[in-house]
Amino acid sequence: MLNKNRFSMSFWIFFFLILVFFFNLYTATKQAEPKRLSYSEFIASVKAGEVSEVIIVQGDSALNEIEGLMSDRTKFLSTAPAGDDRFFEILHDNKIKITARTPAMTFGKMIGTFLIYWGPILLLIVFWIFMINRSQGGAGGAMTFGKSKAKLAPVGGKVTFKDVAGVDEAKEELEEIIAFLKDPKKFQKLGGKIPKGVLLLGPPGTGKTLLARAVAGEAGAPFFSISGSDFVEMFVGVGAARVRDLFEQGKKSAPCIIFIDEIDAVGRYRGAGLGGGHDEREQTLNALLVEMDGFETNAGVIIIAATNRPDVLDPALLRPGRFDRQVVVDRPDIKGREGILKVHSKIIKLDENIDMQVLARRTPGFSGADLANLINEAALLAARRDKTAVSMDELEESIDRVIAGPQRKSRVMSDDEKKRVAVHEAGHAIVAKYLPGTDPVHKISIIPRGYGALGYTLQLPVEDRFLVTKKAMINDITILLGGRSAEELILGEISTGASNDIQRATAIAHKMVCAYGMSEELGTLTYGRTSNEVFLGKDLMKEKDYSEETAKKIDLEVRRIVEAAHINAQKILEKNEKFLNTVTATLLEKEVIEGEDFEKLFNSHNGKPKKQKAADDEQGKDKKSSK
Repeated sequence: MLNKNRFSMSFWIFFFLILVFFFNLYTATKQAEPKRLSYSEFIASVKAGEVSEVIIVQGDSALNEIEGLMSDRTKFLSTAPAGDDRFFEILHDNKIKITARTPAMTFGKMIGTFLIYWGPILLLIVFWIFMINRSQGGAGGAMTFGKSKAKLAPVGGKVTFKDVAGVDEAKEELEEIIAFLKDPKKFQKLGGKIPKGVLLLGPPGTGKTLLARAVAGEAGAPFFSISGSDFVEMFVGVGAARVRDLFEQGKKSAPCIIFIDEIDAVGRYRGAGLGGGHDEREQTLNALLVEMDGFETNAGVIIIAATNRPDVLDPALLRPGRFDRQVVVDRPDIKGREGILKVHSKIIKLDENIDMQVLARRTPGFSGADLANLINEAALLAARRDKTAVSMDELEESIDRVIAGPQRKSRVMSDDEKKRVAVHEAGHAIVAKYLPGTDPVHKISIIPRGYGALGYTLQLPVEDRFLVTKKAMINDITILLGGRSAEELILGEISTGASNDIQRATAIAHKMVCAYGMSEELGTLTYGRTSNEVFLGKDLMKEKDYSEETAKKIDLEVRRIVEAAHINAQKILEKNEKFLNTVTATLLEKEVIEGEDFEKLFNSHNGKPKKQKAADDEQGKDKKSSK
């Protein structure tokens, strides 16, 4: 509103100046033009007694401007040589009234003089204002760079808790905030203090920003949103000024919500820079700490912040009295994924046979953003195929796109490379099938996808897992080495296709030994700890807190675990070489084998499903024990 008033005032001032200019121009043109006389005509008129008064305008040139009056009071203009003495004698002889003056400063001359002396300074001022506006993104102007860039959302926004799914626990934590904003006296009359700040923690894409907007929509309160990076600029003190201005706006609009997204951009550890230092970011953080501690609990201002890096935040920011409550917004479980899929598919036309529960089971580890992208990709794929509704085929394909990237059918492989990829992926699948306790194989593909993936074997868990056992980790390493083992068995020569598998297997084994204490040789100890932060993070480098002898033992133990898994994978594939060849041939023919088809291939070779095999083994043990 203020900017609109300033624009209106500037417009009317400019309009008034334009009117004055044209009025002066009109009145000047209405005045009678003086009569022009040549020098000879002027001398003749003087001698004839027709001139009564002469004004000599002495300039810097060789000519003098002559302004005069005739006997009938008519004005005239003329010129005379500056060095002509005869000219003055004629004027004296005819007793003409003579007046001399310097040239009058005309408007054009005034503008020229002004530009000559003040033009460079004006250019510097204009350039400085332009650079200030540029650095501020054009918002606020040169004299308002200390103003907050927070955006005020309309009261009673469109986003409510109905639009948020999969984070039921987080919504319950925030219901008190909504109740306080709706009825603050309910809590104040009992002496209770509502939390000043709520920190939303969680991986990227889990819906932290959406949850904050839903809180504002449910409470019907003003919602100020700003990013942590918007505080810090190139000018010293701007960030602190913006923090103060933001809280001032919040107090005026109370009760309200101030949402700071990606607060780790301004809330990192102080003194973490090389040699410490008191930079602009730390000054901004100090101002934020003071403001959060300064306003009263009954001010009606609730601070909600979001970050996916809580480990780098300053401890002073997390203490009670600032961010009193920390709400974890984690990746959704199977029930939460089903709810998120239903929310995002409201505006999508789906087939009647779509089962969201099946899709939720096939998307473990997906965040809310991943699921939204999945639905959108399926809709785009259905439109590309000229379908009237999104079917299960498009949703399955979109899951593969999100996990492994889009298909790259343009990549043409030779027959030898294609066979090698088929052998490799079949090795992964068969090892996974015969190891007890592993996730079932959902799909095997030799179609290149994404960047560098020539094929993939997809396993999906039956249920979400929150803990991983030592046996499960060893099985994961064995499955990863199944591709390399299959190449050795069938082709007799290894390739670079297993490089990523080996890297992941080594990383798992190293964590088993150094982080999880799963080595009998080295005991239940952790080896290697993260050092203190060097720049702005805490985990930039690791400190070696063990001897060279222990380091050698770690290397040998990691190698033993990986080699044992490799030998186990080779034994499984050697026992089932015929099945390996069958799966390879099927992959070369169809390029993709679904989980159900893989199960049929397994059963057709007189095999049994893993669950049945495990039950038979258990039954055999019972028989032996009874004997």
